[in-house]
Amino acid sequence: MTTTALVTKPQAGDDLSIWPGSTTRLPHGGLSVGGVDLSAIAERFGTPTYVLDQGEVRERCRMYRHAFPDAEVLYAAKAFLSCAMVRWIEEEGLGLDVCSAGELELAVTAGFPSERIVLHGNAKSPHDLETALRLGVGRIVIDSPSEIARLAAAVGPEGHQKVMIRVVPGVAAGGHAKIRTGTDDQKFGLSLTDGQAHHAIARVLGQPQLELTGLHCHLGSQITTVKPYVVALRRMVGLMARIRDTHGVVLAELDMGGGHGIAYRPGEPALSLTALARRLRAELDESCAAAGLAVPRFIVEPGRAVAGPAGVALYRVLAVKHTGDQTFVAVDGGMSDNPRPALYGVRYAPRLIGRHSVAATRTATVVGRHCEAGDILAADAELPGDIRPGDLLAVPVAGAYQLSMASGYNLVGRPPVVAVHDGHARLLVRRETLDDFRARDVGL
Repeated sequence: MTTTALVTKPQAGDDLSIWPGSTTRLPHGGLSVGGVDLSAIAERFGTPTYVLDQGEVRERCRMYRHAFPDAEVLYAAKAFLSCAMVRWIEEEGLGLDVCSAGELELAVTAGFPSERIVLHGNAKSPHDLETALRLGVGRIVIDSPSEIARLAAAVGPEGHQKVMIRVVPGVAAGGHAKIRTGTDDQKFGLSLTDGQAHHAIARVLGQPQLELTGLHCHLGSQITTVKPYVVALRRMVGLMARIRDTHGVVLAELDMGGGHGIAYRPGEPALSLTALARRLRAELDESCAAAGLAVPRFIVEPGRAVAGPAGVALYRVLAVKHTGDQTFVAVDGGMSDNPRPALYGVRYAPRLIGRHSVAATRTATVVGRHCEAGDILAADAELPGDIRPGDLLAVPVAGAYQLSMASGYNLVGRPPVVAVHDGHARLLVRRETLDDFRARDVGL
């Protein structure tokens, strides 16, 4: 599939600022991403469909490699994972951060080197740990005291496994209470303030088959300022200095996680990658020098910031309803393929594509097809006043934490993923069908 029509590049600062860099305008109100007309993708693959710009993914990987040239950059697989995504990440020189045996198995079977994979999670199952050890995962992040004994037993007296310890640094950051993980009032990690982290470190150092390579922390998601990372880094370096003084061990790695915020609507704040890299590099050097520590290998874990802006979701309008002063635009997807608005109140900026409208815009609520009042995809969306059934809507910044969190609610089936690059579109993940649901149901 190719696009040959005359196109014009979006101007800096206009309403396409949050779209993939390859986005171009087409005549009659259309948009092209990766050289492919989005309307043509909807016709070929149906709707809902997720479009992923391969060039945007790769470019964002390179941005991280450039910003953190001396660090290890791990892509957070939970944002979105597929065999193609695994290949792109590996080819761009990033490592991988997974949190289940499923993510790990998919990555390794797709050809990703297991030694460049880190496994974490607050409640790893025996299957998760067995799979990690069998496949030779690079590092396992210990999240709770009980995990230490279980992992040591699984490794065995003659075995060896590199581990890190997830520390809660007591820093509140993140775009919503449900995605803040740097404080003591949530399920992740071992507290710095009540001594849990210190106790876990001593226990790990007492297990000869476990090699403690460093510390890990993750403050949350959708963080748009640098200061929380700086504060957390200082506390982590302080802990590394105490480990040296108490145990005579100098840790070689410091993983500061991810959570780098992106804009979902024009004008929203986003974390400056350049500022983050510059401040953390300076703070790491200064803090280590003050503590008399060798500078550890630095690790970051972007997920959303790599995949999110590379994705576009396509929906077909099924109904338009005017209720009092409100306009509801119902589409053929919803919370089964994107639960984030229902979970976190996330706001998107959908756009009419495929035809040019001269009607004045009006505020509408884009809703899904599911039997929930909270099935809202975009509140306060500015759409043409003549929006009608059959129209196409495109939602940018749809590459992360949408399809990866999708469900089988109402047996609608999860949408496909289509990659675009250099004027061509190809299917990465097929649409889930009724046959898939039937195959799992063995009740008769």
